[in-house]
Amino acid sequence: MSDLPHVALVTGGSRGIGRAVAERLAADGFEVYLTYVSRPEEAEKTVAAIEAAGGKAKAFQLDSGDRQAVADFFGLEIKGQVALDVLVNNAGITRDGLMMRMKDDDWDKVIAINLTGCFTFLKEASKIMGKQRSGRIVNITSVVGQMGNAGQTNYSAAKAGLIGLTKSAARELAARGITVNAVAPGFIETDMTAKLPEKIVEAMLEEIPLKSLGNVEDIAAAVAFLAGPGAGYITGQVLGVNGGMYM
Repeated sequence: MSDLPHVALVTGGSRGIGRAVAERLAADGFEVYLTYVSRPEEAEKTVAAIEAAGGKAKAFQLDSGDRQAVADFFGLEIKGQVALDVLVNNAGITRDGLMMRMKDDDWDKVIAINLTGCFTFLKEASKIMGKQRSGRIVNITSVVGQMGNAGQTNYSAAKAGLIGLTKSAARELAARGITVNAVAPGFIETDMTAKLPEKIVEAMLEEIPLKSLGNVEDIAAAVAFLAGPGAGYITGQVLGVNGGMYM
C-alpha cells in the first residue's frame, strides 16, 4: 500500500450533493480534494466542516470545462503527490429551456461541463489509477438521463451520455483494477428544489412511488458504497436513487 495520502477527488464538492459526498468520504477515512468554480466561501465551509469532524480536505478552484486546466491540476496536485483512490464526477450545471427555444450556447455549455468535463476528469484519473492498478470512479448522472424531461434536452442528453461513458470506461479499465459506476439521483432536496413553487413539488411527488423527495445524504451513501470495500466486484452499473420513479 502506498505511503502517499489516500485521496478521494470530488468535483463540484462545495455545495449540495457534492458537499454531502465529500463529507461522507472524509468520514470513511479518505482525504478529500474538492473542486469548485465559484463561491469560494462555500468551499471553505465544506473544508471546515470536514476538518471539524476530524477529517482532512483541500479545496481547489477549477473549471471542469477547461481541459487544459484539468490536465494541469492532475499534473501539479495529483500525479506523484497522492494515491488517487476515488474520483467522483459530480460537477454540473443546468440551463433549462424548451428545445425549440434553446440557445446554442445553453446546449454547448451544459454538454461541455456535464459530459465533456466528466470525460476529461475520468481520462486524467484513469492514467494515474492505471499505474496504481486500482481505483474507483463514480459518475453522478440523473434520472432524467434515463427517462428524459421536458425542458431539459441539454441536461438529459449530457446525463444519458454520461451513462454510456460509464459503461464503456468500465469495460476499458477493468483489466487495470479500476471500477467505473454511476449514481442516478431522482428529485433531491437541495437549494434549487427548495425554491420551487409548492404546486411543482406536489406534481413531482406524484411521480415518485415513495411520495417524498430524497436528500443529499441518500446520494452520498450510494457513492460511499460504490467507493467502498463492498463494491469491488461491481462495475459498469447505474445505481438509481430515485424513490422508485424510474425502475
